Amino acid sequence: MSAVTTPAPLDESTEALTPREAMTALRIGRDTLYNLIRSGELRSFTIGRARRIPAAEIPAFMRRRMEENH
Repeated sequence: MSAVTTPAPLDESTEALTPREAMTALRIGRDTLYNLIRSGELRSFTIGRARRIPAAEIPAFMRRRMEENH
């Protein structure tokens, strides 16, 4: 019998969100999300045709926005 290995748990620094997950986390719509990505305010990357947003980018974006508004 071979041992089953469990992948290491992902943390915020290595997890990538789908655009839908990022939209849900930020409670914004699709157009707003892609406008933020296009403007560079929200960092993202692609793997093939799939767009991903680093999970750590969500709280970082929120902190930047909060600092701008104070």
